[in-house]
Amino acid sequence: MPYLWAPRCITGLAPAYPNLSLILYTKRMEDVHLYKRISEQVRTEILTGVLKPGSRLPAVRQMASRWGCTIGTVQRAYQELAQQGLVTVRPGQGTHVVDRPPVQGETPLRRAALVHRAEAFLLETLTAGHSLDEVESALRLAMDRWRSLEEAPQPPGQYELRFAGSHDPLVAWLAGLFAEIAPGYSLQIRFCGSLAGLIALAEGKADLAGSHLWDRESQTYNEAFVRRLFPGQSMALVTVAHRRMGLILPPGNPRRIQRLSDLGQPGLRFVNRQPGSGTRVWLDNALLQEGLNSGRIQGYSHEKTTHTAVAQAVAEGQADAGLGLEAAALSFGLDFVPLTSERYDLVLTRRGMQHVAVQRLVSWLQQPGSRILLTRIGGYETHASGEVRWVE
Repeated sequence: MPYLWAPRCITGLAPAYPNLSLILYTKRMEDVHLYKRISEQVRTEILTGVLKPGSRLPAVRQMASRWGCTIGTVQRAYQELAQQGLVTVRPGQGTHVVDRPPVQGETPLRRAALVHRAEAFLLETLTAGHSLDEVESALRLAMDRWRSLEEAPQPPGQYELRFAGSHDPLVAWLAGLFAEIAPGYSLQIRFCGSLAGLIALAEGKADLAGSHLWDRESQTYNEAFVRRLFPGQSMALVTVAHRRMGLILPPGNPRRIQRLSDLGQPGLRFVNRQPGSGTRVWLDNALLQEGLNSGRIQGYSHEKTTHTAVAQAVAEGQADAGLGLEAAALSFGLDFVPLTSERYDLVLTRRGMQHVAVQRLVSWLQQPGSRILLTRIGGYETHASGEVRWVE
């Protein structure tokens, strides 16, 4: 690769051209990205049937002219396609699609194509100056958003476990790992709020519900609500983690907000969670306990359905403060003032607790290595993860 050795060959020019190495490195990265884009487009055309078995690909020079790149870049793209078994080079006859390309439904090929797409995106973002941690966080947020918008289709050959309840970035992350935690099973996510999740469980529309409903009278999370909605039933509460919740604020906390009463500052714009969410239940109880009038909070009726959406509204300047999880604040690089630590539980019937996938999930949550992994997201305490409590 010429761009790797070029800076060493012209070191004498470095003082006059201090950015020469950077320019050459950037050029090399652009070329690498381009060959990935070329191979990805051809791969997609093969897998979708645009290019038929036996079809001849454009000549290397023709493709180089089309993409505005070097011949070597196209040759590298074609070489990658050949290694994947999608094309074959016939001496004197050019490059052709194999007579029987693997079908779209074959999992190994589809997974390989997905990995190549991810690598192309990763290369693009790293070239733009983002770190691996930033890219990982952004992807987690994007996946979290899509899971909150629609139910993911069930992967072929997997049995489905239905989740409904309070939004939590950790639950969304667990859904992505679920095939490893419980092989053969997938976790279908529907974020609809704690109360709606418990109702879905009661109506048989969910197998497990995510809840963090605070009861002021008993000073406990979830138990009082479970007793009211499932009278006379034996119900299990499995702790996922304790979450730090508080005020999500712009970097530097320009308004110097430290407590709930500061939300009444003139001109301050607040972003809230929707009625029925555990966060909204906690806020209303806290305002009542402190004798604060919600009518004094500008934006109290400005509602979002997820912690991620609250943090995003603050990050984009739509609000000066919001109530949500530390994990969401960390994901957007925002300031955070902790107000409480809350228990987030999975609620299941006794029969639901006997499900093999649930048993594997509980066992996984109890493992020390898993708990360490969960804390990487930030804003969670895992000392009670996997703990099971029964409400009779």
